[in-house]
Amino acid sequence: MAQGYSVKLGKIIEEFHLEVLRGGTDYESCPLYTVDLNRPGLPLTGFFDYFDEQRLLVIGLVETTYLSGLSAEQRRESFERLLARPVPGLIITRGIEPFPECMEMAEKYDRTVLRTQETTSVFTSSLIGSLRLHLAPRITCSGVMLEVYGEGVLIQGESGVGKSEVAIELIKRGHRIIADDAVDIIKDNSGKLVASSPELIRHYMELRGIGVIDVRRLFGMGAIKDAQEIDLVINLEAWKEGKVYDRLGMDSTYVEILDTSLPSLTIPVKPGRNLASILEVAAMNNRNRKMGHNAALELSQRMDNHFQQISE
Repeated sequence: MAQGYSVKLGKIIEEFHLEVLRGGTDYESCPLYTVDLNRPGLPLTGFFDYFDEQRLLVIGLVETTYLSGLSAEQRRESFERLLARPVPGLIITRGIEPFPECMEMAEKYDRTVLRTQETTSVFTSSLIGSLRLHLAPRITCSGVMLEVYGEGVLIQGESGVGKSEVAIELIKRGHRIIADDAVDIIKDNSGKLVASSPELIRHYMELRGIGVIDVRRLFGMGAIKDAQEIDLVINLEAWKEGKVYDRLGMDSTYVEILDTSLPSLTIPVKPGRNLASILEVAAMNNRNRKMGHNAALELSQRMDNHFQQISE
């Protein structure tokens, strides 16, 4: 099924080191919209029901063996029926030499023909996995993304609330930053949300009063990470007098990102609060909860048992 995202064929060629036997017009910029592939066994026989022209074609040993049993004229007719359709490209696996009739029809209809040395099963599984990643649902949001004790923590909040300042303190404590200011989020094959930084601003941070800094150069390679699954979303907000903030943590709150629920905390900010330490504890507590331990619930049960014993 076609999706709302695309990846250029040129990127796939580069990623899989595909040999270009013939390139169609502007083939590198040709967009791919679907994760599915076509093994054109039936189409080569003339059966085109449910044939999706947006899919890449992959020809392996099975198709080649079938075509070898045809006459040159029959192969020409088969490839003409196939390549007359506006397919984005045809990939030949196992390093197999293409049939002359294939190249003839590719030239006639200006189609792209590629080749890989990989076996068909290995190549198709790898290609589908790559396409799933490239075409995965994605958004870009504001915030700071860090890895804290192995937990992916997305920090959000109003501009100027102190997100980058907290991030610097956490970096100095040995934690790693993934993105500052803008965070790219994709939903991977398993349904998990993975955050990364836009290429243009990767490893850079903005600190008011100082300006832009290069985290990699100042703190070293150990302070950065390219991507991280999001485990917890923390919203920083200026302390509001009179507002009731959660003091026990009995009720879990969640935020929806790309139709996925993530645990969420709201942490008030005011002078005197050590936010870096609070975020470290939040990350550790989130991991603790994932392992099945809820301190707030445990304390509540102990208090209930205590009062029950008193009443007896």
